Amino acid sequence: MMKRILGVALVLCMVMGVVSASALTASGTVTPGKTVTVAAPIGGTVDAVNVEKGMVVAAGDVMATLKTTKIYAPEDGTVTGVFAAPGDDAATVTNTYGAVMYLEGTTKYTVSGSTSKAYSSEETTFVHVGETVYLVCRSNSARSGSGRITAVDGSNYTVMVTDGNFIVGDSVSIFRDEAHSADKKIGQGSLSRVSPAAITAEGAVASIAVKDGDIVKKGDLLMETLDGTWAGYVMTGSEIKAEEAAVVAEVSASAGSALSQGAAAVTLYPLSGMRVETVIAADDLKGLKAGDAVAMELTTDESRKYAGTVNRISALAEEDAEETSYRAYIDFTPDEAVSFGMSMEITIGEEKAEEAEDKPAEETPAEEKPEAAAEGETQGESKRERPQRPEGFEGFEGFTEGKPERPDGETGETPAAAEGEQ
Repeated sequence: MMKRILGVALVLCMVMGVVSASALTASGTVTPGKTVTVAAPIGGTVDAVNVEKGMVVAAGDVMATLKTTKIYAPEDGTVTGVFAAPGDDAATVTNTYGAVMYLEGTTKYTVSGSTSKAYSSEETTFVHVGETVYLVCRSNSARSGSGRITAVDGSNYTVMVTDGNFIVGDSVSIFRDEAHSADKKIGQGSLSRVSPAAITAEGAVASIAVKDGDIVKKGDLLMETLDGTWAGYVMTGSEIKAEEAAVVAEVSASAGSALSQGAAAVTLYPLSGMRVETVIAADDLKGLKAGDAVAMELTTDESRKYAGTVNRISALAEEDAEETSYRAYIDFTPDEAVSFGMSMEITIGEEKAEEAEDKPAEETPAEEKPEAAAEGETQGESKRERPQRPEGFEGFEGFTEGKPERPDGETGETPAAAEGEQ
């Protein structure tokens, strides 16, 4: 019976030892698993910074912008001949095509006039910039219209035709009154087409806001350019954006400062790189390896539980630690409740501990036990060999199973021995 008790106690101690060794607990901290530096795609002056350290940004958020030179439409008209694309050098395009793009205004014709054919009077030979005049084709009076004097050079002047139906090359008479009175004639001239406005710029073309055929109003944005350097003909625009959800770790750019191409603008901790770091004593590392599953919960909210996987264990011991310890890195999938710097309670090997606790202690197989012990456990006691009756005692009634007895009832000596003493 005592052997059985000792065996059971030994098995229980072994099970308790497995539970204690498997169910290791530790505290950890949520840390960034990777750091991303967002660099300026092109050199220039920082126009605005939209983020601060500690802010959470989503993919596509504009964190900073570079200052651009905006080119606007000088008049109403139609865009023609857009020769530049983002990434082009505006000066190079202008040298090749005469402009980055062209704009055909609503005014189609101009007249180069002279007072040499005006009515002979001081009043009609002296014209003024800005005055309205009336035009009529000399070969066909049905083609008529009006305009304004936009420039005067001695006896020569320029009229911008504002309305009417004419043909390029028409010779027109110019009057001060709509009735085309002879004494109001201030000269004559030749009608020609107004050249499209050449839109020029300097710097790198950051963006083009229009395309061929677009009708624009005066003041509409046509394009933007950037000062600075850039990589060939690749232009990402004037905005510095986040490529994935992250926390801003550091902001290097500041409004009004110069930023060279490739220089760090913002440093990010991507949320996808969140991990938990914990320090584990050397003695507890025996059963822990990369790939092992762990259970975690937020220290501040035990209802927030997470499954983790050991990514790696540092091969270098922690410095200034009281005992030899190593840092373990645990990957997990965070939710909105998790932030960098939060504490996690970690249970390592919990499943193994539960299995060991639930598993019944294994008994030694009967065939491996000695026959006497197996029989004894079945009957409740060990069985000893029964002695055989010696010769001459077959009919002696005092012989018992265990020991022979004297006729007087005392145990210990046979009758033969007693006779010898006498």
